[in-house]
Amino acid sequence: MERVCFQLRVRADRIEQYKEAHRAVWPEMRDALAASGWHDYSLFLADDGLLVGYFECDSLGEATAAMAATDVNARWQSAMAGYFDGLDGGAPDEAIVPLPEIFHLD
Repeated sequence: MERVCFQLRVRADRIEQYKEAHRAVWPEMRDALAASGWHDYSLFLADDGLLVGYFECDSLGEATAAMAATDVNARWQSAMAGYFDGLDGGAPDEAIVPLPEIFHLD
C-alpha cells in the first residue's frame, strides 16, 4: 500500500467556500474515489490556505488514472479549479506532487 501526501494552496478569498464544498462532496465522487482505489483520504486546511492531502492506494499511477477516466472526476476538478492558487488553468488533481515520506510509525 502506498501512502501519498501532497499539498496545494487554496486562495485566501475562497477558503470558506472550499470548506463548504467539502462538507457536501458529491456521493458519486465519493463512490468513484473508493472504486478507483483511494483509501483513508483526508484533507487538512490551514487558516492561510495551505491544503495538505493524504490517501492510501495500491498504486498512485493506477489510482489517479482510474479517477481520470471517470466523468464525475472531470466535473469535480472543473468545479474545484477556481479555488486554488498556482494551477495556471490546470486541474487540481493534476497538480498532486507526492511529498517524500521520511518516517512512518507502523
